[in-house]
Amino acid sequence: MLGGLAFGSGPAVPSALMAVGARQLAPEAPMAIALPASDEPVRSGSQGLVRWCEAGPLLFGRIAVDESAFAEEAPSRLMDLTAAAYRDLFATLETRGFPTLARVWNYLPHINLESHGLERYRQFNAGRQVAFAASGRPLVGNVPAACALGTHGGPLSIAFLAARGEFLPVENPRQVSAYHYPRDYGERSPTFSRAGILRLNGRELLFVSGTAAIVGHRSLHPDDVVAQTHETVANLRSVLAVAARTSPRVPARLESLDFTVYLRHADDLARVRGVLAEALEGAPRCTFVEADVCRADLLVEIEATGEAMTGASA
Repeated sequence: MLGGLAFGSGPAVPSALMAVGARQLAPEAPMAIALPASDEPVRSGSQGLVRWCEAGPLLFGRIAVDESAFAEEAPSRLMDLTAAAYRDLFATLETRGFPTLARVWNYLPHINLESHGLERYRQFNAGRQVAFAASGRPLVGNVPAACALGTHGGPLSIAFLAARGEFLPVENPRQVSAYHYPRDYGERSPTFSRAGILRLNGRELLFVSGTAAIVGHRSLHPDDVVAQTHETVANLRSVLAVAARTSPRVPARLESLDFTVYLRHADDLARVRGVLAEALEGAPRCTFVEADVCRADLLVEIEATGEAMTGASA
């Protein structure tokens, strides 16, 4: 195993995985969201805030750092900490020779709370964008797939997958690209693509970013988790259709993907599970996690991964 995520408490998390302080709701047995395995030897090390593992053309990295490490008087400890974490991320990619950042998972405590006069998610976005700009990386277009969820405590936790390969960003025609959001959502927009396809030797990996009930740039169906879930599935189908046109080897059906479903309220599990069971032929490939969505009016967010083999039948 190159790396992955492990949610909630339980037995000791293997060193290749990043522990995320968010409770897994289902399936009942703890499980890890693992990245594709590699037949090549795995090497590991660290650089700055980053601990990394690499095998062949893939590198998985993870960062976990407490905000108390930064000065109390800083204008925004979270913004500064995020910028520092991403600077070390980009420095690691340069040192190790992995130019393509394909996927990032971000988990931060109390994502919707306000501190230093600004919502913490907006602070995070500002720090992330500062680091992208400082590294000379694009802020629009060719940016990685990503998610950002809130936990009830613990460190800022960031995991990422980088590669020596081609990355094809994918946008959703039903949604304004996140990096083009109006300033109503913050002075600095989120830096991620709605999805992306990573092409490696003989493999194509699809990463669908955290997706919610947003059409255009507005949240829909406040206080209605069932309607939000239906809208989220419509967005997933839309972005998958674009991905399939971008690369015909990409799985063309949602049922072929693996999903992580984030719920703001654990009590919504049965209702969301019911919607997805109908939409995804029983939803057998869903992991449900309790976590706060980046907008306070959103109750559910869903991300997905899939893989196709070049040369395999479509």
